[in-house]
Amino acid sequence: MAEISIRSFSIALIALRETGQGVEVLLLRRNHTLVGEWCQIAGGIEEGETAWEAALRELKEETGLTPERFYSGDVCEQFYEADRDAIVMAPVFVAFIDPNAVVVLNEEHSDYGWVSFNEAREMVPFAGQRRVLQQVEDEFIKGAPSAHLMIEIPSG
Repeated sequence: MAEISIRSFSIALIALRETGQGVEVLLLRRNHTLVGEWCQIAGGIEEGETAWEAALRELKEETGLTPERFYSGDVCEQFYEADRDAIVMAPVFVAFIDPNAVVVLNEEHSDYGWVSFNEAREMVPFAGQRRVLQQVEDEFIKGAPSAHLMIEIPSG
C-alpha cells in the first residue's frame, strides 16, 4: 500500500490590528508563487529555527512589522500539493500589531490591505485559508485566547 507523506516545513501567520472600527486582518498580494493572489504571511522554516521563530522572521521580512502580542493559533493550515504528492501542514500563528505601525513590503509582494475578517475570507483563494481565518476570529476576537497560547518574544 502506497502512502502520501505529510510535510511540515512552513508557517502561516495572521497579523491583526485593533482599530476604532474593529479588528482588521493584514493580507498581502503575492508577486512570486500564487501571483496576484491575496494571502496571509507565510514562509519556510529555516535550518535551526523553530516554527514560531520562522513566523516572527517572516513577519519582519515581508512587512517590516513586529508584534505587540504573539500567539500560537492552535491550528494548522493544511492542504495537498500535487507536485510534491504530499499533504502540507503549516502551524498558524497570530500577531497583534500596533494600529499605527507602517507596513514596508519586501519584493515578494506588490500590495497590502488591512481588511475585515469577512473581506479577508472573500479575498483569499483557498478554503483552508477561510477556515483558519474563521477559527482565528472565533478564538482570538469573539473569544479570548488561552494564556497558554501566548508566546513570549525574546528581547533583542
